[in-house]
Amino acid sequence: MERKYFMQTERIQFSKWQENDLTLAYILWGNPNVARYICALGKFSMQDIQDRLNQEISNGKTYNVEYWPIFEIATNALIGCCGLRPRKEKEYELGVHLLPEFWGRGYASEAATAVMQYAFTRLDAETLFAGHHPKNIASQKLLNKLGFTYIGDEFYGPTGLYHPSYELKKVNMAI
Repeated sequence: MERKYFMQTERIQFSKWQENDLTLAYILWGNPNVARYICALGKFSMQDIQDRLNQEISNGKTYNVEYWPIFEIATNALIGCCGLRPRKEKEYELGVHLLPEFWGRGYASEAATAVMQYAFTRLDAETLFAGHHPKNIASQKLLNKLGFTYIGDEFYGPTGLYHPSYELKKVNMAI
């Protein structure tokens, strides 16, 4: 089955998770360098990855948002995922998980910027929320670069830690 894309940037194509994407989900969330920032054990079991994939598909069907899989246009390689999950009315959580070989190359910023535009223009979001593992300095720098404002630390159950948390209001965006 050929993969369909619904949004793209200069270098990235956004798709939607499919039920037969377990291998791709495993490549991403099974990578210990990705998992160490998003789960307490620093690794996900195969069942955890299947559950995560199912949750993303469910969010897509129910809310029209998910942490969409993203692919490099030039190579069709999986970069990771970037997208949204519902938080409150008119508020979404922005998330980015990239494979290590794509770190430090501007993909996170490029993908997040596209998702922010999508949230504010297509979903009429008023606020975006984002958090990061306290040791993930690259994510902190990214959120600051994107214009998010630190609002305090919030407990994040999957890691069992308090994560620095941020928000971005639509009124502060030049759309």
